[in-house]
Amino acid sequence: MVTRERLADADLQRALKELAGWTTKEGKLHRDLKFPSFTEAFAFMTGAALVAEHMNHHPEWFNVYNKVVIDLTTHDAGGITQNDVDFAKRVNQLAGPGA
Repeated sequence: MVTRERLADADLQRALKELAGWTTKEGKLHRDLKFPSFTEAFAFMTGAALVAEHMNHHPEWFNVYNKVVIDLTTHDAGGITQNDVDFAKRVNQLAGPGA
């Protein structure tokens, strides 16, 4: 079962230690990714979109050429939840170590 309760600050800080490349920005989990080409950035976004649909949790994101910016928050919880952290982990798996 998906927990959609806002994470306590201490829990969020623990989660960030395990989320390479992620920070918080304006109350959201935030990551900037860079890929070798537009095609690879778009392929990543396609994979992430399928994960998002499966999780019923859709990111705020922005793409220009080989760059993808992602912000995650759970609006109905009013902040970052475990669901955001879980999606961020999946993003890291899809992006690979070089992104």
